[in-house]
Amino acid sequence: MREVRLEAGETPVVDGIANREALLDNRKRHAEALADGPVLTIGGDCAADLVPVAAARARHGERFGVAWFDAHGDLNTPAGSPSGAFHGMVLRSLLGDGDPAFAAVPAVEPGRAVLVGARALDPAERDEIEAGRVRLVSGEPSRIVAEVRDAGIERLYVHVDLDVLDPSAFAGMDYPEPDGMTVSKLVDGLRALAEFEVVGAGITECVSGKRDDLVILAPVLHTIGELLR
Repeated sequence: MREVRLEAGETPVVDGIANREALLDNRKRHAEALADGPVLTIGGDCAADLVPVAAARARHGERFGVAWFDAHGDLNTPAGSPSGAFHGMVLRSLLGDGDPAFAAVPAVEPGRAVLVGARALDPAERDEIEAGRVRLVSGEPSRIVAEVRDAGIERLYVHVDLDVLDPSAFAGMDYPEPDGMTVSKLVDGLRALAEFEVVGAGITECVSGKRDDLVILAPVLHTIGELLR
């Protein structure tokens, strides 16, 4: 296991992205740390998965895709983002859009990003879904599997933003949204992906250091570990 320490200091908003300079520096450090084989990323916000997913896309080809468990779409661009926060632009960057310094090359193919459990979407994000570039599904395991199959995905990266959970199930998150999953439902959804070749995974957006909160997440960690074996 290798730990990559990323800078948390604030830098100015540039080209519509808050802390752009720090993000670029962190992206470079992260890229240098990646090795071949399954990658598990734990910690940080959704931006922590930008480099691992882009690297997996480059390594595994066009039939690579992502299952993106998140309350939010992460489909904004700098031009349209309400906040300028890059963690709300990560999936759109992986589709090859937005700031060229962050856009994935090669990009995840349109239709091979499966967004699971999202329920707080901006109008521009809904446009991306309606255009068919991203597939939106509930957390029902059979529906998740059906969409991944239909997308023709052969190798899969699994991204879990913990705000996909309902706040009543897990409180240690920055951007809670009502009507989310229970931990058991998230585990069921993840476990259903065992039929696919999972080449990487990430768990992001945990802001709690309380032991009791982390114990709640143990089944999620265990299930992702099983997917990566």
